[in-house]
Amino acid sequence: MAYEMVHEKIVGRFAPSPSGPLHFGSLACALASYLDVKVRQGQWLVRMEDLDPPREIKGASQHILNQLEAHGLHWDGEVLYQSHRLEAYAAAVSFLKDNQLAYHCQCNRKRVAELDGVYDNRCRNLGLDGQKNATRLALREQLGNISFDDQVMGHVKQNVHLTVGDFIIQRRDELFSYQLAVTIDDAFQKVTRVMRGSDLLDSTPRQIYLQQCFGYHQPSYAHVPIAVTSDGQKLSKQNLAAGLPAGNESSNLCSALNWLQQSPPKSLSSLSATEIIAWATQNWDQSKLPAHLTAPAPKGF
Repeated sequence: MAYEMVHEKIVGRFAPSPSGPLHFGSLACALASYLDVKVRQGQWLVRMEDLDPPREIKGASQHILNQLEAHGLHWDGEVLYQSHRLEAYAAAVSFLKDNQLAYHCQCNRKRVAELDGVYDNRCRNLGLDGQKNATRLALREQLGNISFDDQVMGHVKQNVHLTVGDFIIQRRDELFSYQLAVTIDDAFQKVTRVMRGSDLLDSTPRQIYLQQCFGYHQPSYAHVPIAVTSDGQKLSKQNLAAGLPAGNESSNLCSALNWLQQSPPKSLSSLSATEIIAWATQNWDQSKLPAHLTAPAPKGF
């Protein structure tokens, strides 16, 4: 499929968490993101989302990078580690508080769960200090309704007030939230295209809201289905999904291309990872991606 060249500098990214090795679902997302950018002659970045030490596995970051390289997915520039960006996140929180866009909250997860996960903004006007309290972003009414056109899933609209309410940007243990960090880093790395798993589709309106608060440019979004097991469980490290076996890179790539409905020829499986990536870049067709939230993983994964 031919792609019209544009003058905008295209920047995409893949952002794994080092809580275990890459599995099939993460490979498929990485491959889709890579091809989406490279077919447009853009830059593909890798960002390591290592902001939650209790969930991280020693050596996982380097193992993930080794797996990407073995599959012919070579990134541009240096890997960005979120653990090295804490000052930037702290400055962002200070900006939001200084502009009356964030406040401290003493409510725990149990209370929020009892509200069906939609926070009722109870602490917004209590004037609590930051000691042992979380920080929430205050939703301004005029920005509460967020809509965007997802390049795979179509038009998406969410009322953030009714869906989540004021949401956490820094936990009571002082760890920064995913929503805050990913927004800050996408802007810092000048990301223009985000292609990732559909499990993050519901998070996108919160990130767009944060972008509006900071005055950031909004990237384009495309969410591909997440791979699930035969019983509908997401392939994830938390669910103990098997890591990609070393030595099967060509087979893994062909399976991922088939799963992404790119129709690779059977002869491709006998080629090297580099040759498969070259074919995939020349033949990438985003329009073939299924507009489904989930899709069964291939047998063996």
